[in-house]
Amino acid sequence: MTSAPKFAFRRAFATIEPVDVHAAIDAYLDHLRVERACSANTLEAYARDLRKLADRMRDDAEVTDVGEETIARLMFANVEAGLSARSSARQLSALRGFFKFLVKEREIKADPTALIERPRLARKLPRVLSFDEVERLLAAPDVTTPRGLTHSAMIHVMYASGLRVSELCHLEIADLDLERGMVRPLGKGDKRRLVPLADVAQRLVVHYLATVREGHPAALRSKHVFLSPRGKGFTRQGFWKLLRKYARAAGIRTELSPHKLRHSFATHLLARGADLRAVQAMLGHADLGTTEIYTRVAQDHVRQAYERAHPRA
Repeated sequence: MTSAPKFAFRRAFATIEPVDVHAAIDAYLDHLRVERACSANTLEAYARDLRKLADRMRDDAEVTDVGEETIARLMFANVEAGLSARSSARQLSALRGFFKFLVKEREIKADPTALIERPRLARKLPRVLSFDEVERLLAAPDVTTPRGLTHSAMIHVMYASGLRVSELCHLEIADLDLERGMVRPLGKGDKRRLVPLADVAQRLVVHYLATVREGHPAALRSKHVFLSPRGKGFTRQGFWKLLRKYARAAGIRTELSPHKLRHSFATHLLARGADLRAVQAMLGHADLGTTEIYTRVAQDHVRQAYERAHPRA
């Protein structure tokens, strides 16, 4: 990238002494478009967030007039207007980029957003299937057909072991320890972990290996546990499609994804008393805090079960 655009911005600033807020915003948007090659949608979002600051300033306001108090008032106004914390956080991020640009261009001495705290985002709880929905899903494939047995074994393994969809699709024969009832998937960061395989899932896998896979023409040349009719491993998109097909067949109305099935695995374990650190190890989470979110979902499920069943609830 040549230095011409940067020179152009300095020249644009130089024609206005001192720099007003509107001119500075235009120069920054040009910088994002030319030097950062931002998309039209990104530029529109930045412009929208930055214009909200300009709208709160008088028409002849200069960039040096914008202080920490101005930004704090803008954030407070967002709260009063009912704007979500996520929208305010996005706007603050746009403002920080804008003022860092002005500091770099030596149009202001300090970034007024530096000490402004980012709005705290409420962590979105994962949506999970109920126990009944999982049972219906697991029963949906026709295990009397080779394809149905393959799909049934895959869905059972995913729910029984909480694998990521990529781990399931890339699972190799060497990753199975059927004598001990364990799988050893290759997870993020090329790290392996041992995860138990429930009895029902284990029996299905053994049956699948001895019948469908054993008779597949690609059985000897492929390392993958689960083979598609073409003799290749399943893709993430392919598994997602078959999962949605069986979800519809099972009468599950919510949109189902492989990750939601993984969420359900973790939540159902915790709801039935599993140790949090054990679930962390099975999921392959490096940080316990990532796993802790499932405890809130599990508590909600326990509460709902209590209210449905207890005569005095």
